[in-house]
Amino acid sequence: MHEMSIALAVVDQVESAVRPAGATAVRSVRLEIGELAGVVPDALAFSFQLACEGTVLAGAELLTEPIPARARCGSCDDTWPTGMPPCLSCPGCGGAGVELLSGRELRIADVSWHDDAPVPTPTHEER
Repeated sequence: MHEMSIALAVVDQVESAVRPAGATAVRSVRLEIGELAGVVPDALAFSFQLACEGTVLAGAELLTEPIPARARCGSCDDTWPTGMPPCLSCPGCGGAGVELLSGRELRIADVSWHDDAPVPTPTHEER
């Protein structure tokens, strides 16, 4: 199951980014996952929870944003949702010179965390 290796990579990348920023606990991680990325969301969510144990991400919520697959015809410039399984011939002209515009994404889009930074107390002049 490659979802575990994806989850471990996400945890590693998030930890590397948030620890220097002073994070003490990550609340949520939002991933953009393309329709054609070959990722099973439920398996990824399960793997993510296991991968987070013992890290600053323990208890973090995994939010996934599906990205639909879209293609463009090189001949007539038509664009269409490819669907799953993907239709990679142009529905307009039947052309096979197709460019995949979206659907393979797998990226960390957002991370929300807590930090230990003290909240500044307003001075008398700022009140």
